[in-house]
Amino acid sequence: MAAYTISRSAFIPAPPEAVYPHVVDFHKWADWSPWEALDPAMERTFSGPAAGTGAQYSWRGNRRAGAGTMQILEAEEPRSIRLRLVFVKPFKAVNPTGFTFEPDRGGTRVTWVMKGENRGVAGVVAKLMKVDSMVGKDFEKGLANLARVVAAGR
Repeated sequence: MAAYTISRSAFIPAPPEAVYPHVVDFHKWADWSPWEALDPAMERTFSGPAAGTGAQYSWRGNRRAGAGTMQILEAEEPRSIRLRLVFVKPFKAVNPTGFTFEPDRGGTRVTWVMKGENRGVAGVVAKLMKVDSMVGKDFEKGLANLARVVAAGR
């Protein structure tokens, strides 16, 4: 069993107050998340508060989209968001995940971090593929999408 951390950052030319609302509200993730397009028929369920601490999002989709839940454990506007990400399918895993929003050169440096442990089926997959490069590409795509959404003022 080996622990891992995946982290990607991107500069978004907007203040943290303009970027943060797109991440703290799961209803807005469909606009930028790299995984939302994996299954157009994916079932989505929202519970708890509309946004912020306690907000929850569950999904169930095809084999590529899998199934799981996310819950916002802590939201410190507009500086950070801490999530509990639980995958149910295609494999079971719990991944502490977070975002930070730091003012940087007139914009925001957004950093997306996910931690986990390779065990069970995930451990076998990790031996065959590099988790960082696999998920890291998704993080990069998601951050680029987030930048486009913020620039468009959605």
